[in-house]
Amino acid sequence: MAKVFGINTKIRGKVGEYIYRQTKVGTIVSEAPVKPITPLRTQSQMNIRTQWANLGAIYKQFDSMLRRGFEELPPQMSVYNAFIQANLGVVKVYITKRMKLNGGAILAPYQITRGSLPSISMTKNSNNKLVSSIALGSLTISATTTVAQFSQAVIDNNASFLEGDQITFFHGIQTVDTVTRTPRASITGYKVVLSTADDTPLWNIVSQLGFSVADNKLATSVEITNGAAVWVHSREAVDGTLKVSTQFFYVENSALATYQSNSAIIASVNSYGGINSAAVYLQPELNNTTTP
Repeated sequence: MAKVFGINTKIRGKVGEYIYRQTKVGTIVSEAPVKPITPLRTQSQMNIRTQWANLGAIYKQFDSMLRRGFEELPPQMSVYNAFIQANLGVVKVYITKRMKLNGGAILAPYQITRGSLPSISMTKNSNNKLVSSIALGSLTISATTTVAQFSQAVIDNNASFLEGDQITFFHGIQTVDTVTRTPRASITGYKVVLSTADDTPLWNIVSQLGFSVADNKLATSVEITNGAAVWVHSREAVDGTLKVSTQFFYVENSALATYQSNSAIIASVNSYGGINSAAVYLQPELNNTTTP
């Protein structure tokens, strides 16, 4: 605050960053108080924003393996944006800012590919193994089964598969960090190109985990617990474009419900600054859900 002289003695009120006041001792000038700028976030805006954290964390785990997972994208749209668009508001999972910074992620039944090839369906059989709709006829897969034998079985028993097509198996594992107690996810991909002339042992290229047989179909070798899995069919055309099957992660994850609850929404929203209104955090479909 200071007393001023000269032409400034005629000024009153706020001018720029200063306030001029006329007093008995003259004109006093002081800096105008800085009003903090707080972004206005509605409940719906924060609901969307907080979903991005887990979506981004899961996409990152694919480590570019989905870079061609969505067919015919507009030139300005990335695969990441297509992944977000396909799942935002559809599969709602909420993690806090701290969890994200600590590398946290929750496996969820997200759509991971979108395309024109027929989808591969998945079911759990009586032994709790995940079984695909890819028929293998009488083929039994062992350590000596070759890519050629596997490819021939797939092509002979499934009209939608051709020589040169690719089958990719994605496997996700849900764990908890032993130090931070943050839930973490890791995703691994295994792929094989169908070739009836390739005598390489199949399990030298892909994991037995996703390339086994159950009920005469392609299946997992073990039960999927606290994790996720999916097979994807893809085909590269002569012009270099890629066609894929539309697929969603199959998920068996005991942690998932905790991060879809109303309390998870509140924790996530508050970690990003909260909502600047008197709105109550409510998701009608989650009103009866409680978590620690």
